[in-house]
Amino acid sequence: MILAVPRETLPGEHRVALVPAGVATLTKKSLHCKVESGAGAAAGFDDDDYRTAGAEIIADRADLLAMAEVVLQVRTLGAHSEQSPTDLDAMQAGAVVVGSADPLGHPEAVREYADRKLTLFALELLPRITRAQSMDILSSMATIAGYKAVLLAANELPKLFPLLMTAAGTSLPAKVLIVGAGVAGLQAIATARRLGALVQAYDVRPAAHEQIESLGATAVELDLATDDAEDRGGYAKAVSPEQEERQRAQLADVVAECDVVITTAAIPGRPSPRLITTPAVDRMASGSVIVDLAAERGGNCEVTQADKLIEHSGVKVFGPTNLPATAPLDASLMFSNNLANFVSLITKEGRLAIDADDEVVRETMATRDGEITNERIRQLLEK
Repeated sequence: MILAVPRETLPGEHRVALVPAGVATLTKKSLHCKVESGAGAAAGFDDDDYRTAGAEIIADRADLLAMAEVVLQVRTLGAHSEQSPTDLDAMQAGAVVVGSADPLGHPEAVREYADRKLTLFALELLPRITRAQSMDILSSMATIAGYKAVLLAANELPKLFPLLMTAAGTSLPAKVLIVGAGVAGLQAIATARRLGALVQAYDVRPAAHEQIESLGATAVELDLATDDAEDRGGYAKAVSPEQEERQRAQLADVVAECDVVITTAAIPGRPSPRLITTPAVDRMASGSVIVDLAAERGGNCEVTQADKLIEHSGVKVFGPTNLPATAPLDASLMFSNNLANFVSLITKEGRLAIDADDEVVRETMATRDGEITNERIRQLLEK
């Protein structure tokens, strides 16, 4: 079976879906890996690295896609806002596409796969169960985003993160607030703590407080009834408009006292909750920094602009939407491991073996045989 790895085409996307080590792993499983020339260059892997691992290098992208039975991409149509369906047109009917496709954010793109009778596995749909953790691209990429967000803030803040007591005087530690204690938030907490900051964190889910405190941060307690704020997958659920308004008002007092705020709160398939208001930003000290990791879906902060750095009332506000691509080597290694594990689940003895009775396979599948198979996507398209 031929497995293809095309070069990513989104501007600024430096990751590659499969690294040479992943090629070696899948080659041992009787899969024939073909890689577009230059696909791994931005992540530090040249064509010779892939050849050594057992891949064949293909110069022509259309030829590569036309021969592929399985295509692995970091960002396929849906997660690639500037991509036309051209790549899909080059693929043979019945081919399988595996990668990120943002199916809940851009469900209309899923129709393009169904219309061409392509099978799409959108890894954002992986069920949040133990068996799927080794394939979870959202968690692996969120780990890198949380880490890089803190470094970005530390680089821009006009003061140091740690407490320093020197002959020239004492530098007090920076005060950092992390909003959202999922994978990205927990990594941000750990990184800020390692840099010596005083860290507070808030999450609407009461169960997250223990995790926050286990990393040495202080859990912010708000006067809200949030016992049912977590869904079956462990994600935060949307709160009522009244609760959200109380969240904003109470968080404003905490935000005003902080040097750095990093927001990570997201609800799958929905706009990011607006938790940091413009008046709250106005109350922050000049020179403070906000890094909004929820910028891709509108942001947790009212003044955030996606993929831009703006200054509001002396506060620098960042809206990065692809921080993992700024650490492409490690991000690609993690992403590649996730994809290799998933490919191993849907293949056997060098052939496709898609078991729709398997929970991981079934829940991750978005299209097959010309049909949209995922119920959540169908519901979104019917609205």
